[in-house]
Amino acid sequence: QVQLVESGGGLVQAGGSLRLSCAASGSIFGLNTMGWYRQAPGNQRELVARISSIGSTTYAESVKGRFTISRDNAKNTVFLQMDNLKPEDTAVYYCNLEIRWRSSNYWGQGTQVTVSS
Repeated sequence: QVQLVESGGGLVQAGGSLRLSCAASGSIFGLNTMGWYRQAPGNQRELVARISSIGSTTYAESVKGRFTISRDNAKNTVFLQMDNLKPEDTAVYYCNLEIRWRSSNYWGQGTQVTVSS
């Protein structure tokens, strides 16, 4: 049983910043990848950023240089610092936890990020 709870979404103007947090609880294994995905109306869910348990990161090209993903393994928490937000960043952001060697994949409920022009 794993639960992911996101927080930090909201409404900001273009150029502003938000910091998303996702805390995982339950049967968490050390070897995992946590990440953020987003889905805007009419679009498919897409990867924003992810980070492995040893700190390797992957970013979508559209957010490179603006977003930073990090994690606190002791607290089973992943963060997404979003700077210089653009209207096209508007979406529901979902936290993800993947334990590939166990074929386990978990999702948070999502948090809305809205960037006004």
